Amino acid sequence: MKNKLSDLNDHLFAQMERLGDEALSDDEIDKEAKRADAIVSVAEQIIKNADLQLKAATLLAGHGYHFAPHLSNIAPSAERKALAQGDGK
Repeated sequence: MKNKLSDLNDHLFAQMERLGDEALSDDEIDKEAKRADAIVSVAEQIIKNADLQLKAATLLAGHGYHFAPHLSNIAPSAERKALAQGDGK
């Protein structure tokens, strides 16, 4: 799965369009509202994860890449090793 934050944006706007459909019955509106709640819940977690990754990148950019080996979740191990050796991007 190769989703991007732009895909999340598309999903959120698509859900807004479904919620704004004036042809929906009361039951369909309730169903879409529950679906929207679930989408928002997942979206919040995705956004928190992206924020954490941004903070890690900011830490590395501001304080050097010698921290990279200790940040195991921001880059694959080969990339972390290269970053720690100063060969990173």
